Amino acid sequence: MLRRSGPLAALAVIALAACGGREPDAAAPVADDRAERGDLLVIDNARVFDGERDLGTVALVLRDGRIERIEAAGSEVLPADVERIDYSGRHIIPGLVNAHAHVGNTEGSEHGDRFYTRDIVVRDLRQFQAYGVTTLVSLGMNGAAFPQIRAEVAGDPGLGAQLFGAGSGVGTPDGAPPAANMGLEQDPVARPGDADAARAAVRAQAGAGVDLIKLWVDDLGGKAPAMTPEVYRAAIEEAHRHDLLVAAHIHDLAPAADLVASGVDIIAHGVRDQPIDAALAAAMREAGTGYIATLQIDEANYIYAEHPEWLDTPFLRNALPEAVVRQWSDAEWRATKLADPATQRARDAVAMNLRNLATLREAGVAIGFGTDAGALPHRVAGFAEHRELELMLQAGYTPQQALTVATRDSARLLQLDDRGLLQPGMRADFVVLSADPLADIRNTRRIEAVWQAGRQVAGPVGEYAID
Repeated sequence: MLRRSGPLAALAVIALAACGGREPDAAAPVADDRAERGDLLVIDNARVFDGERDLGTVALVLRDGRIERIEAAGSEVLPADVERIDYSGRHIIPGLVNAHAHVGNTEGSEHGDRFYTRDIVVRDLRQFQAYGVTTLVSLGMNGAAFPQIRAEVAGDPGLGAQLFGAGSGVGTPDGAPPAANMGLEQDPVARPGDADAARAAVRAQAGAGVDLIKLWVDDLGGKAPAMTPEVYRAAIEEAHRHDLLVAAHIHDLAPAADLVASGVDIIAHGVRDQPIDAALAAAMREAGTGYIATLQIDEANYIYAEHPEWLDTPFLRNALPEAVVRQWSDAEWRATKLADPATQRARDAVAMNLRNLATLREAGVAIGFGTDAGALPHRVAGFAEHRELELMLQAGYTPQQALTVATRDSARLLQLDDRGLLQPGMRADFVVLSADPLADIRNTRRIEAVWQAGRQVAGPVGEYAID
C-alpha cells in the first residue's frame, strides 16, 4: 500500500539481469541469473542526473536490483573481473514515476471496462515502460484482476512498469466517472450515496488490498451531481483509518479548499476553471496536500489534429494503434476537431492549468507527476509523459526541476522511499538517453534503453511498436 504514515517497503526483490559486458545492445533485453548469484554489475561512463543533481560522469554499481554504490567513472576500486557496461556519451535519469495514469481501459480507438484483461494491462505497462515510465499508479477503473496482475508484474520487471493502483475507485451516483461515456458496461466504480455507504466502500477496497483510494468529486462541468462533502469527508476519514492515501479527481476550483481542509492527500488533476488564490496555495502547503496537474489531458483533445506531422515521428507513431493513426490522418477529422467550440475551451483549460501550476510551484506546494494517460485513446501512454515534461517548462520549470518532479518528488508524494533517486540503496530504475535532458527537455525522447530493478527491459523507442 501507499501508506500515509510511512514509506512503502519494496514489494519484491527483483531478479537482476542485463546485457553482457560490452557496448550496450539496446534492443532486446537479455536476462540471466546474476541476481541469484549476487553478482555486481557496473553501469560505467554515463553522465548521471540522480533526480536531484547532476553527478557528472560516474559509475553506478548495481547488485540485486539496487544501486549498491556510486564510484568515479572507470574506477579501479572494484575487482577487475566485474562486469561493466560502457555507456560512454550517454545520459542517465531515474525512471519516471507516474502518479496518475490508467491501464486496461483502451483497445484501438475504443475504451471501456471490457478491455481490462491481463494481456491488455501488461501491454499497456510495457508501453509505459518502453517510454521510460518504471513506476505507475493506475488511479481508478481497475478491474477485478488488478491484485493478481500487480503481483505478477512486481515479480517480473519484464512485464512492464511496476504497478500500483486505486482499485475501482469511488465515484458518484449518476455522476463522475460517467459510466456511459467511459464505456463502463459493468461499472466497477463504487458509487456511495451517503456517508455510511462511503465508509463501507472504502473498507471494501482496503480489504481488497488497494494501494490508495481514488475519489471522483467534480460535477462534470455542471452536467452531473457532484460528490457531496458528507460523502468525501467520510471516505477520506475512513481511508486514513486504514492508513491509505486519498487522491481526489476535480476539474473546478469550487471543492478544492474544502477537500484540503478535509484532509485529502492529493489533488489528482489541475484546477482549470479559475485561478488558485494565495490562501488556497498556503493551505495546501501547510497541510502537505500534493498536486498533480496533468497538463496535457486538455491539450490532447486537439493537439494531434493541430500537428498531423507528429505522426511521422516514430516516437509518437510507435505508441499508437492503427485505428488511431487512421483517424488522426484523416483531414476531415482534423478539420472538424479544430472547428469544434470545445477545442477553444480545451485551450483555455490548458492556459489556466499552467497558470495554477506556476502559482503552486512558487508557493512551495508538493507537486507530483501524472498524465491520465491510458484513460482514453488520445491520452497516449508513454508519449503523454514526455509531452507533460515539455509543458511543465511553460509553467516556469527548468528541465532539471521538471525531471525532479517526475522522479524524486512524485515518488515522495506516493510515500515510495525506494525509487525516484539514483542513490545507494535505491532501486536501479533508470533511463539511458543519447542526449542531455538538462540542456533540452525534449532529449528525454532520445531513449536508448530502459532499466528496471537492475535489468534492461527495453531498448530504443524507435524499435518499439504495439503488438
